[in-house]
Amino acid sequence: MVRMSAEERRDSVVRAAMKEFARGGYHGTSTEAIAKRVGVSQPYLFRLFPGKKAMFLAAADWCMESTIRTFQEASEGLHGEEALRAMANAYTKVIAEQPERLMMQMQMFIAVGAAEEEGDHEFGEAVRAGWMRLWDTVHLPLGADIGETTTFMAYGMLINSLVAMGFPPEHRVWEGLYPQARLKGTLEK
Repeated sequence: MVRMSAEERRDSVVRAAMKEFARGGYHGTSTEAIAKRVGVSQPYLFRLFPGKKAMFLAAADWCMESTIRTFQEASEGLHGEEALRAMANAYTKVIAEQPERLMMQMQMFIAVGAAEEEGDHEFGEAVRAGWMRLWDTVHLPLGADIGETTTFMAYGMLINSLVAMGFPPEHRVWEGLYPQARLKGTLEK
């Protein structure tokens, strides 16, 4: 059996935490559930992270950076409409194949609101910084056009919401969205 390095173990904890937080949110997820998913003890988790909040923020960062990489890879060398379609197709594939990434994004936004009500602004600062990196990643391939970027991000949030609510691909709420957003099982190449 190959032994994992501390960094590899930390990455496995972050991915497991992301899946657990995606399902249960910040307040509904226990560190015990995360430890169980990874196959380690809770005390071991706390050797890697100072607490649950640090695990959540690391999972949120991993989720956002994964989405940023998805858009970067999809739009590499493309501009305008070609970049838009490539990024939309890539994201549609991600949320179809890894819905926990979509759900983690939704949980991140919920956690920000709840934390800020309690006077904790660290969640919001971290999530907003990730959102701005995401914005910048799509902004340039779309010609640095504010309107195009806003529309792309708005459609993305609409798609996130429809998928999170469980609307099936054939439901009428999907009509009018660009074809690659429809999650019909076949993705435009």
